[in-house]
Amino acid sequence: MSLQKQTPSDFLKQIIRWTVVVKLNSGVDCQGVLACLDGYMNITLEQTEEYVNGQLKNKYRDAFFQGNNVLYISTQKRRM
Repeated sequence: MSLQKQTPSDFLKQIIRWTVVVKLNSGVDCQGVLACLDGYMNITLEQTEEYVNGQLKNKYRDAFFQGNNVLYISTQKRRM
């Protein structure tokens, strides 16, 4: 059995159109559908919900996040 190593870039390409949580450096969590991202980790989400301290604060049709503001991306839905 041959195991292929998957790079972070490969993983990110595979999760396009998945629901993800983007954790920002500010501590804000944004959940939405990953529409696209680039090599600088600039991210566009659709159907975005913004959570501050676990509380839903805003909903956006589309949201853009500059890569240097992103702490991580997770495919796990946030717990309420």
